[in-house]
Amino acid sequence: MGKVTGFMEYERIEEGYEPVPKRLKNYKEFVIGLKDEQAKVQAARCMDCGTPFCNSGCPVNNIIPDFNDLVFQGDWKNAITVLHSTNNFPEFTGRICPAPCEAACTLNVNDDAVGIKSIEHAIIDRAWAEGWVTPQLAKVKTGKTVAVVGSGPAGLAAAQQLARAGHSVTVFEKNDRIGGLLRYGIPDFKMEKDHIDRRVMQMQAEGVVFRTGVIVGSLPEGSKVTNWAKESISAEQLKAEFDAVVLTGGAEQSRDLPVPGRDLDGVHFAMEFLPQQNKLNAGDKLKGQLRADGKNVIVIGGGDTGSDCVGTSNRHGAKSVTQFEVMPQPPEVEDRPLTWPYWPIKLRTSSSHEEGCEREFAIATKEFLGEKGKLTGVKTVRVQWQGGKMIEIEGSEQILRAELVLLAMGFISPVASVIDAFGVEKDSRGNAKAATENAQAYRSNIDKVFVAGDMRRGQSLVVWAIREGRQAARAVDEFLMGRSVLPR
Repeated sequence: MGKVTGFMEYERIEEGYEPVPKRLKNYKEFVIGLKDEQAKVQAARCMDCGTPFCNSGCPVNNIIPDFNDLVFQGDWKNAITVLHSTNNFPEFTGRICPAPCEAACTLNVNDDAVGIKSIEHAIIDRAWAEGWVTPQLAKVKTGKTVAVVGSGPAGLAAAQQLARAGHSVTVFEKNDRIGGLLRYGIPDFKMEKDHIDRRVMQMQAEGVVFRTGVIVGSLPEGSKVTNWAKESISAEQLKAEFDAVVLTGGAEQSRDLPVPGRDLDGVHFAMEFLPQQNKLNAGDKLKGQLRADGKNVIVIGGGDTGSDCVGTSNRHGAKSVTQFEVMPQPPEVEDRPLTWPYWPIKLRTSSSHEEGCEREFAIATKEFLGEKGKLTGVKTVRVQWQGGKMIEIEGSEQILRAELVLLAMGFISPVASVIDAFGVEKDSRGNAKAATENAQAYRSNIDKVFVAGDMRRGQSLVVWAIREGRQAARAVDEFLMGRSVLPR
């Protein structure tokens, strides 16, 4: 390493934030990235630890010590080469990945982890600014054709890898713009969408064809899944026209809360609320947009999607925002000797929480209350957990005022109609069934149909989607050509 004693000499440097009053006035990114010298100091903290657990803690197996050392040496161009060797889209992960690599950092055993995510963020932003991110054209075309269904991170990663292997790739997206849940599930204040747009331009230069507004099959009547398709295509047509098909759609089936009053006006899924704001930010006009301004908002669900609802509601000008979590409040500091190098359970406070939010733990919703069909409040009860079972605490019921409730309790599965249209076998959770390690990796039970990302593993992280997209691309390449030079 360039500075073998750096971890003893330097403290962790956090990325900065714009002040809350300023960032609540718009939907722009507000994270202040590390300056070059700060990134160098942060990279100097990377230990010569012998066994870099961060590499395996990262789902795409980023070669973290190597790019840290290159940043320390000031060799930014080679740093992006190393980073891109394992990660097609570090500008996505450098902004919205929760950084399991940092939880696995050896320094994290008894000190603050190296700021790996902030270094990754600095490398890719520098690379774009310097013009180092350019199309990588295949030297030889194979004549093989591949359809990728879904344009989220798994689909984009698979498509880019396959195009670079020389195949002709067409990506089908049911909505009006490319990006999947990156586009319509992640608020702009966490990741502005020009990061997706310039990757799309790069991929188009590499030969990838994008077809938006095209749904495979159809959604069931009454579905709340975001769908702005203007035409449809059948599974049979795709199988007939392409040599291979890769299903990479996101886990978009939201978990519902079937309690009395669920049908009241004012109770909505988070994924009815968040995509609308992203469309407005893109300059589109909408009728009947869900708004939080002037309302008492309750967000049910303590994860990232719930946090995104909190941040968006505050930008709307909500009167109050409260977030419910049915589980007990986790510890503020993890038990590192017990959890390292694995992802720890601890209290996580996001930038959206810091902008204004009351957080309630160990609370369950009993009923939605309303007048004349409109939501006016939520009846709740405190709970405790014993032997893995939730028990209501007698006498703890209360009623909270609310004019808008957003259900952000996670996602149960991908869109079943797409999986069923191809006749793909599903696992017990409703995901497309496929192995990942053997000779049949990422292959479904249907000939030449592959599955990856949320479509195969269910709701997961962007970085896992990129990993599965890359690995599925290699599996498809081997299927088409008998062998593959794409990385595993």
